[in-house]
Amino acid sequence: MVQMKDHRKIQIQLNHDNKDTGKSQEWLSDAGHYPLLKAKKRLSGMIGMDPVLTFIREMYALVYVNECRRELGMTVTPQNYHMLFIGNPGTGKTTVARIMAAMLKDMEVLEEGHFIEADRADLVGEYIGQTAQKTKDIVKKAEGGILFIDEAYSLARGGEKDFGREAVDALVKAMEDRQHKFVLILAGYPDEMRQFLNLNPGLPSRFPNTLTFRDFSGGDMLTLTERLITEKQYQVTDRMRQKLYGHFQMLREADFRQNGRYVRNLVERIIRRQALRLLEEPEPMNQHTLMTLEETDMPGTGKE
Repeated sequence: MVQMKDHRKIQIQLNHDNKDTGKSQEWLSDAGHYPLLKAKKRLSGMIGMDPVLTFIREMYALVYVNECRRELGMTVTPQNYHMLFIGNPGTGKTTVARIMAAMLKDMEVLEEGHFIEADRADLVGEYIGQTAQKTKDIVKKAEGGILFIDEAYSLARGGEKDFGREAVDALVKAMEDRQHKFVLILAGYPDEMRQFLNLNPGLPSRFPNTLTFRDFSGGDMLTLTERLITEKQYQVTDRMRQKLYGHFQMLREADFRQNGRYVRNLVERIIRRQALRLLEEPEPMNQHTLMTLEETDMPGTGKE
Protein backbone atom coordinates (compact mmCIF):
# COMPACT_ATOMS: atom_id res chain seq x y z
CA MET A 1 0.00 0.00 0.00
CA VAL A 2 1.35 3.41 -0.94
CA GLN A 3 1.31 5.74 2.08
CA MET A 4 0.63 9.38 1.23
CA LYS A 5 1.97 12.39 3.08
CA ASP A 6 -1.57 13.59 3.84
CA HIS A 7 -2.45 10.14 5.25
CA ARG A 8 -4.56 9.14 2.25
CA LYS A 9 -3.71 5.79 0.66
CA ILE A 10 -3.95 4.21 -2.75
CA GLN A 11 -5.92 1.08 -2.00
CA ILE A 12 -4.10 -1.98 -3.32
CA GLN A 13 -6.67 -4.71 -3.92
CA LEU A 14 -5.10 -8.17 -4.04
CA ASN A 15 -6.70 -11.53 -4.71
CA HIS A 16 -4.50 -13.78 -2.61
CA ASP A 17 -6.37 -17.01 -3.40
CA ASN A 18 -5.73 -16.55 -7.15
CA LYS A 19 -9.43 -16.68 -8.11
CA ASP A 20 -10.97 -14.55 -10.82
CA THR A 21 -12.93 -11.79 -9.15
CA GLY A 22 -15.03 -11.20 -12.28
CA LYS A 23 -14.87 -7.45 -11.82
CA SER A 24 -14.91 -5.21 -14.87
CA GLN A 25 -12.68 -2.20 -15.21
CA GLU A 26 -15.51 -0.11 -13.76
CA TRP A 27 -13.91 -0.69 -10.37
CA LEU A 28 -11.27 1.84 -11.45
CA SER A 29 -13.86 4.50 -10.62
CA ASP A 30 -13.42 3.57 -6.95
CA ALA A 31 -12.14 6.39 -4.74
CA GLY A 32 -9.05 4.30 -3.97
CA HIS A 33 -7.80 5.21 -7.45
CA TYR A 34 -8.04 8.94 -6.80
CA PRO A 35 -4.75 9.82 -8.59
CA LEU A 36 -6.18 8.42 -11.83
CA LEU A 37 -9.61 9.92 -11.20
CA LYS A 38 -8.09 13.34 -10.57
CA ALA A 39 -6.08 13.17 -13.80
CA LYS A 40 -9.15 12.08 -15.77
CA LYS A 41 -11.17 14.96 -14.33
CA ARG A 42 -8.54 17.49 -15.40
CA LEU A 43 -8.43 15.99 -18.89
CA SER A 44 -12.21 15.92 -19.28
CA GLY A 45 -12.38 19.60 -20.17
CA MET A 46 -9.77 19.31 -22.93
CA ILE A 47 -10.31 18.57 -26.62
CA GLY A 48 -8.99 15.46 -28.39
CA MET A 49 -7.55 13.84 -25.27
CA ASP A 50 -8.63 10.19 -25.82
CA PRO A 51 -5.10 8.98 -26.74
CA VAL A 52 -3.69 10.96 -23.81
CA LEU A 53 -6.17 9.38 -21.41
CA THR A 54 -5.17 5.91 -22.64
CA PHE A 55 -1.51 6.77 -22.06
CA ILE A 56 -2.17 8.08 -18.55
CA ARG A 57 -4.20 4.97 -17.69
CA GLU A 58 -1.27 2.83 -18.84
CA MET A 59 1.18 4.79 -16.72
CA TYR A 60 -1.11 4.56 -13.70
CA ALA A 61 -1.65 0.82 -14.24
CA LEU A 62 2.11 0.21 -14.44
CA VAL A 63 2.75 1.91 -11.11
CA TYR A 64 -0.28 0.28 -9.49
CA VAL A 65 0.54 -3.27 -10.65
CA ASN A 66 4.16 -2.90 -9.57
CA GLU A 67 2.90 -1.91 -6.13
CA CYS A 68 0.73 -5.04 -6.06
CA ARG A 69 3.79 -7.13 -6.93
CA ARG A 70 5.77 -5.43 -4.18
CA GLU A 71 3.00 -6.20 -1.67
CA LEU A 72 3.34 -9.91 -2.51
CA GLY A 73 7.12 -9.86 -2.26
CA MET A 74 7.60 -10.27 -6.01
CA THR A 75 10.42 -8.74 -8.02
CA VAL A 76 9.76 -5.18 -9.14
CA THR A 77 12.07 -3.77 -11.78
CA PRO A 78 12.70 -0.01 -11.44
CA GLN A 79 10.86 1.77 -14.23
CA ASN A 80 12.04 4.48 -16.57
CA TYR A 81 9.40 7.20 -16.73
CA HIS A 82 11.18 9.63 -19.08
CA MET A 83 8.85 10.68 -21.90
CA LEU A 84 8.63 12.27 -25.33
CA PHE A 85 5.63 14.48 -26.10
CA ILE A 86 5.24 14.92 -29.86
CA GLY A 87 2.77 17.41 -31.28
CA ASN A 88 2.16 20.77 -32.88
CA PRO A 89 1.52 24.01 -30.95
CA GLY A 90 -1.65 24.26 -28.89
CA THR A 91 -2.32 20.52 -28.56
CA GLY A 92 -1.94 20.48 -24.76
CA LYS A 93 1.58 19.14 -24.22
CA THR A 94 2.49 21.43 -21.31
CA THR A 95 -0.87 20.98 -19.58
CA VAL A 96 -0.65 17.19 -19.81
CA ALA A 97 2.91 17.27 -18.47
CA ARG A 98 1.63 19.13 -15.40
CA ILE A 99 -1.17 16.58 -14.95
CA MET A 100 1.38 13.78 -15.21
CA ALA A 101 3.55 15.43 -12.54
CA ALA A 102 0.59 15.62 -10.16
CA MET A 103 -0.38 11.99 -10.72
CA LEU A 104 3.15 10.65 -10.26
CA LYS A 105 3.44 12.68 -7.07
CA ASP A 106 0.15 11.29 -5.76
CA MET A 107 1.48 7.78 -6.40
CA GLU A 108 4.82 8.69 -4.78
CA VAL A 109 6.80 7.91 -7.91
CA LEU A 110 7.97 11.51 -7.49
CA GLU A 111 8.84 12.81 -4.05
CA GLU A 112 7.82 16.41 -4.66
CA GLY A 113 5.96 16.45 -7.97
CA HIS A 114 7.05 19.98 -8.79
CA PHE A 115 7.19 21.07 -12.42
CA ILE A 116 10.25 22.77 -13.87
CA GLU A 117 9.90 24.16 -17.38
CA ALA A 118 13.12 24.98 -19.19
CA ASP A 119 14.16 26.11 -22.65
CA ARG A 120 17.39 26.51 -24.57
CA ALA A 121 18.37 29.71 -22.73
CA ASP A 122 18.15 27.89 -19.38
CA LEU A 123 20.50 25.12 -20.53
CA VAL A 124 22.95 26.53 -23.05
CA GLY A 125 25.77 28.84 -22.02
CA GLU A 126 27.88 31.25 -24.02
CA TYR A 127 31.28 29.97 -22.98
CA ILE A 128 33.09 26.64 -22.73
CA GLY A 129 32.09 24.76 -19.60
CA GLN A 130 29.11 26.97 -18.86
CA THR A 131 26.52 24.74 -20.54
CA ALA A 132 27.29 21.59 -18.57
CA GLN A 133 26.99 23.49 -15.29
CA LYS A 134 23.73 25.22 -16.29
CA THR A 135 22.21 21.90 -17.31
CA LYS A 136 23.40 20.24 -14.11
CA ASP A 137 21.83 23.04 -12.05
CA ILE A 138 18.47 22.68 -13.83
CA VAL A 139 18.46 18.91 -13.31
CA LYS A 140 19.29 19.42 -9.63
CA LYS A 141 16.40 21.86 -9.33
CA ALA A 142 14.06 19.30 -10.93
CA GLU A 143 15.00 16.41 -8.64
CA GLY A 144 11.87 14.91 -7.12
CA GLY A 145 9.75 16.32 -9.94
CA ILE A 146 9.45 16.72 -13.69
CA LEU A 147 11.81 18.64 -15.97
CA PHE A 148 9.86 19.70 -19.06
CA ILE A 149 11.77 21.02 -22.08
CA ASP A 150 9.52 22.26 -24.88
CA GLU A 151 10.92 22.75 -28.38
CA ALA A 152 13.77 20.48 -27.30
CA TYR A 153 15.06 20.35 -30.87
CA SER A 154 16.25 23.95 -30.45
CA LEU A 155 19.20 22.47 -28.56
CA ALA A 156 20.40 20.95 -31.82
CA ARG A 157 20.36 24.18 -33.80
CA GLY A 158 23.46 26.20 -34.43
CA GLY A 159 26.89 25.73 -35.94
CA GLU A 160 29.87 23.74 -34.76
CA LYS A 161 30.67 26.32 -32.09
CA ASP A 162 27.16 26.12 -30.63
CA PHE A 163 26.94 24.54 -27.17
CA GLY A 164 23.49 23.00 -27.62
CA ARG A 165 24.92 19.53 -28.21
CA GLU A 166 26.82 19.83 -24.96
CA ALA A 167 23.49 20.39 -23.18
CA VAL A 168 22.07 17.26 -24.82
CA ASP A 169 25.09 15.23 -23.72
CA ALA A 170 24.72 16.58 -20.18
CA LEU A 171 21.04 15.59 -20.13
CA VAL A 172 21.88 12.07 -21.31
CA LYS A 173 24.46 11.77 -18.54
CA ALA A 174 21.96 13.02 -15.95
CA MET A 175 19.44 10.44 -17.13
CA GLU A 176 22.05 7.75 -16.54
CA ASP A 177 23.36 8.98 -13.21
CA ARG A 178 20.05 10.17 -11.71
CA GLN A 179 17.54 8.07 -13.63
CA HIS A 180 15.11 7.60 -10.76
CA LYS A 181 15.60 11.04 -9.19
CA PHE A 182 13.56 12.99 -11.73
CA VAL A 183 11.43 12.56 -14.85
CA LEU A 184 12.49 14.27 -18.06
CA ILE A 185 9.89 15.15 -20.69
CA LEU A 186 11.13 16.45 -24.03
CA ALA A 187 8.46 18.01 -26.23
CA GLY A 188 8.30 19.44 -29.71
CA TYR A 189 6.97 19.33 -33.25
CA PRO A 190 6.98 15.91 -35.00
CA ASP A 191 9.47 16.52 -37.84
CA GLU A 192 11.91 18.51 -35.75
CA MET A 193 11.85 15.97 -32.91
CA ARG A 194 12.67 13.11 -35.28
CA GLN A 195 15.75 15.01 -36.42
CA PHE A 196 16.65 15.91 -32.85
CA LEU A 197 16.61 12.30 -31.67
CA ASN A 198 19.26 11.47 -34.26
CA LEU A 199 21.60 13.99 -32.65
CA ASN A 200 22.77 11.61 -29.93
CA PRO A 201 22.74 7.80 -30.44
CA GLY A 202 21.79 7.31 -26.79
CA LEU A 203 18.68 9.49 -26.87
CA PRO A 204 15.90 7.30 -28.34
CA SER A 205 16.54 4.32 -26.07
CA ARG A 206 16.27 6.51 -22.97
CA PHE A 207 12.68 7.50 -23.73
CA PRO A 208 10.50 4.37 -23.62
CA ASN A 209 7.33 6.44 -23.30
CA THR A 210 6.18 8.44 -26.32
CA LEU A 211 2.89 10.31 -26.48
CA THR A 212 1.71 11.81 -29.76
CA PHE A 213 -0.73 14.72 -29.57
CA ARG A 214 -3.01 14.89 -32.59
CA ASP A 215 -4.01 18.10 -34.32
CA PHE A 216 -7.53 19.39 -33.80
CA SER A 217 -10.11 18.65 -36.47
CA GLY A 218 -12.35 21.44 -37.76
CA GLY A 219 -15.07 20.13 -35.44
CA ASP A 220 -12.67 20.13 -32.48
CA MET A 221 -11.77 23.75 -33.10
CA LEU A 222 -15.43 24.73 -33.34
CA THR A 223 -16.22 22.86 -30.11
CA LEU A 224 -13.43 24.68 -28.27
CA THR A 225 -14.52 28.02 -29.73
CA GLU A 226 -18.10 27.56 -28.56
CA ARG A 227 -16.92 26.42 -25.13
CA LEU A 228 -14.72 29.49 -24.69
CA ILE A 229 -17.46 31.80 -25.95
CA THR A 230 -19.98 30.31 -23.52
CA GLU A 231 -17.54 30.59 -20.61
CA LYS A 232 -17.18 34.30 -21.38
CA GLN A 233 -20.98 34.72 -21.49
CA TYR A 234 -21.28 35.26 -25.22
CA GLN A 235 -23.29 33.47 -27.89
CA VAL A 236 -22.98 33.14 -31.67
CA THR A 237 -25.62 33.50 -34.36
CA ASP A 238 -26.25 30.57 -36.70
CA ARG A 239 -24.51 32.42 -39.54
CA MET A 240 -21.49 33.09 -37.32
CA ARG A 241 -21.33 29.42 -36.35
CA GLN A 242 -21.38 28.40 -40.01
CA LYS A 243 -18.66 30.90 -40.79
CA LEU A 244 -16.48 29.61 -37.95
CA TYR A 245 -16.89 26.00 -39.06
CA GLY A 246 -16.04 26.90 -42.66
CA HIS A 247 -12.98 28.80 -41.47
CA PHE A 248 -11.69 25.87 -39.41
CA GLN A 249 -12.30 23.39 -42.23
CA MET A 250 -10.33 25.63 -44.57
CA LEU A 251 -7.43 25.73 -42.10
CA ARG A 252 -7.34 21.94 -41.85
CA GLU A 253 -7.45 21.50 -45.62
CA ALA A 254 -4.54 23.93 -45.90
CA ASP A 255 -2.63 21.89 -43.27
CA PHE A 256 -2.52 24.94 -41.00
CA ARG A 257 -0.96 23.45 -37.88
CA GLN A 258 -2.44 25.61 -35.18
CA ASN A 259 -4.74 24.28 -32.52
CA GLY A 260 -5.99 25.43 -29.11
CA ARG A 261 -3.72 28.45 -28.94
CA TYR A 262 -4.98 29.71 -32.29
CA VAL A 263 -8.60 29.24 -31.23
CA ARG A 264 -8.09 31.20 -28.00
CA ASN A 265 -6.46 34.08 -29.86
CA LEU A 266 -9.22 34.04 -32.48
CA VAL A 267 -11.95 34.26 -29.82
CA GLU A 268 -10.24 37.30 -28.29
CA ARG A 269 -10.09 38.99 -31.70
CA ILE A 270 -13.77 38.26 -32.35
CA ILE A 271 -14.75 39.77 -29.00
CA ARG A 272 -12.68 42.90 -29.70
CA ARG A 273 -14.35 43.31 -33.09
CA GLN A 274 -17.78 42.90 -31.52
CA ALA A 275 -16.97 45.61 -28.98
CA LEU A 276 -15.92 47.99 -31.76
CA ARG A 277 -19.08 47.19 -33.75
CA LEU A 278 -21.30 47.92 -30.76
CA LEU A 279 -19.47 51.16 -30.06
CA GLU A 280 -20.05 52.38 -33.61
CA GLU A 281 -23.70 51.33 -33.84
CA PRO A 282 -26.32 54.02 -33.03
CA GLU A 283 -28.73 51.59 -31.31
CA PRO A 284 -28.59 51.36 -27.50
CA MET A 285 -26.99 48.23 -26.08
CA ASN A 286 -28.90 45.57 -24.18
CA GLN A 287 -28.12 42.14 -22.77
CA HIS A 288 -28.83 40.39 -26.06
CA THR A 289 -26.63 42.67 -28.17
CA LEU A 290 -23.84 42.57 -25.59
CA MET A 291 -23.82 38.77 -25.66
CA THR A 292 -24.23 38.15 -29.39
CA LEU A 293 -21.31 37.61 -31.77
CA GLU A 294 -22.33 38.13 -35.38
CA GLU A 295 -20.87 37.05 -38.70
CA THR A 296 -19.29 40.47 -39.26
CA ASP A 297 -17.31 40.10 -36.02
CA MET A 298 -15.20 37.41 -37.67
CA PRO A 299 -11.73 38.74 -38.59
CA GLY A 300 -11.42 39.14 -42.34
CA THR A 301 -15.01 40.32 -42.80
CA GLY A 302 -16.36 43.86 -42.82
CA LYS A 303 -14.15 46.64 -41.49
CA GLU A 304 -10.80 45.71 -39.93
